[in-house]
Amino acid sequence: MPRTAAQMVQEAKQRVENLTPQQVADELQQGDALLVDIREPGEREQTGVIPGAISAPRGMLEFWADPSSPYHRQEFQPDRRVILHCASGGRSALAADMLNDLGYSNAAHLDGGFKAWSEAGQPVTKAE
Repeated sequence: MPRTAAQMVQEAKQRVENLTPQQVADELQQGDALLVDIREPGEREQTGVIPGAISAPRGMLEFWADPSSPYHRQEFQPDRRVILHCASGGRSALAADMLNDLGYSNAAHLDGGFKAWSEAGQPVTKAE
């Protein structure tokens, strides 16, 4: 029987590290983590962005994160701490799980996504 998208997200959340907005803020303050916003450009323009996050739309993430891909971007390194976020935490859980499949050893996601971040009173800026 096929799984639903909701089931896939639930399963991914059991395999990945789920971080609170405060945990993400603390890691960003330490300066070692790469924060990746996997939302589409229109979402970023509409709601704003987390300061310091790089944009990597979900459709390109595998190609940018895979060191063997001709589209690989240098900021993505399998041994680097990578924290993903989307709007509410579903896509980022799936994406963090995918990074694990690509051999990333320290990937996590912001549980609740951008919505949880902004509701927690964390800083948000206008998308460029």
